Amino acid sequence: MLQSFRPAIVMIALFTLLLGLAYPLAVTGIAQVAFPAQADGSLIRDADGTVRGSALIGQPFAEARYLHPRPSAAGDGYDASASSGSNLGPLNTDLAERVRADADALRAETGATVVPADAVTTSASGLDPHISPAYARLQAARVAQARGVEAGVVQQVIDQNTEGAFLGFIGQPRVNVLLTNRALDARFPVAP
Repeated sequence: MLQSFRPAIVMIALFTLLLGLAYPLAVTGIAQVAFPAQADGSLIRDADGTVRGSALIGQPFAEARYLHPRPSAAGDGYDASASSGSNLGPLNTDLAERVRADADALRAETGATVVPADAVTTSASGLDPHISPAYARLQAARVAQARGVEAGVVQQVIDQNTEGAFLGFIGQPRVNVLLTNRALDARFPVAP
């Protein structure tokens, strides 16, 4: 009977070593060499090395001096351990009421007649670090007023931090909220 199980045991051991140890170590090593920043989570650090966030994961900003991210359905908002959408469909009345209320509040705050969709809807993961240039532009006046500068110079910082479509044709232009807020802090420091 041991003769019957021996090939199976040997194959399990071999594939465990190959696919459970050698392959993950090789992929991790290649990633660390080829893409070290991405392999380490695309972390954003201060000059003293303190981690302030990741360029790939959104985080909440509520102060008037900052660009605000799109809404998040992940836990209490941007909770990476609870990443998910709301699973509310387009005909769900709770979703429709929340979107309507958010759009009305944004219109009242900015005077805009058109509200970008990403200003009132969540991403699929609830952790999207980007907003559309239109939503960033809509917030420029508030950010400028809170920082005591002209809206045009805030818009310049937003424009400098707008990423184009990947490879020029995949996806839409986008603004990374964390990176743009850090650029705003660097250019127009404000006491917290």
